[in-house]
Amino acid sequence: MTTITRRGALAAVAATLAAPALAQGRFPNRPIRFLIPWPPGGSLDALHRQMFEIMNKDLGQPVLIENKPGARGTQAALFLINQAQPDGYTLAHHHLSILRHPFLTKQKTWDPIADFTYIMQVSGFLFGTAVRADSPYKTFRDLIEAARKRPGQLTYSTSGIATTNHLAMEEICAREKVEMTHIPYRGSQEGVTALLGKQIDVVADSSSWRPNVEGGELRLLSVWTRERLAAFPDAPTLRDLGYDMVVTSPYGITGPKGMDPELVDTLHRAFRKAYEDEASQAIIRRWDMPREYLGPADYLAFAKQRVEYERAMVARLGLSID
Repeated sequence: MTTITRRGALAAVAATLAAPALAQGRFPNRPIRFLIPWPPGGSLDALHRQMFEIMNKDLGQPVLIENKPGARGTQAALFLINQAQPDGYTLAHHHLSILRHPFLTKQKTWDPIADFTYIMQVSGFLFGTAVRADSPYKTFRDLIEAARKRPGQLTYSTSGIATTNHLAMEEICAREKVEMTHIPYRGSQEGVTALLGKQIDVVADSSSWRPNVEGGELRLLSVWTRERLAAFPDAPTLRDLGYDMVVTSPYGITGPKGMDPELVDTLHRAFRKAYEDEASQAIIRRWDMPREYLGPADYLAFAKQRVEYERAMVARLGLSID
């Protein structure tokens, strides 16, 4: 005869309550909430909405997008840390600023690795450098040589201080031992407007420059993807230019810390199936979105490696938001 002690009974109950809904055959039994820390619109929004439409059919429950802009894109991460349970029903878009943010302030924030569960890396952004069509800089090398001759006089725009593209431009300048002046704007379109108005020399940002390049008003000097783009075959990549850099600011999907590995696997398989669906791939092709898929283990490994890069770059550039 087996005797069950009061302590043993309580432990058994606790284990049952702690078991993931998946193990009990109940996941998902209600809608999944997905937080995006940006306003609606653009390639990111289009891809997520298409993926979630597919997942709704597979999972039998909708994945509902909730946009939470503001606070430098940290609202979704803060919600995961402070309010979400690790039950798979609250997930969020995760981006490089979440990895970088703790090193930009002396205030207590979060651990960019330990405070999240990494589920899947999805895609990234199309970055490039563009000048006016009447600019004397015909190539990226022309731009660098001009910066070498006129230290600090050439200006480039990005969508903000300590953004991925800002750090990339600073790294390029450091490698070339040249100095250019950074002009941050609130968004990439503002930089394009400033370039068209001859207020800056070059825009180094995501693809807001694309319509103006296609229209002949701007000249594309480089793209920052792994391979050249079919839409702009004459624009070299940074690797073509000898920098061995790929800059796409990859983003993905995370949940609160402490999610059960079995639950992570179920979500990852559903997200990946939706990502690989032809309808999702059509959006990726339409927007020239970088293919940055990584599974849970590889995504976590990437984040750990990237955190060290962010820490070093922020320290070297002396960046702070305090």
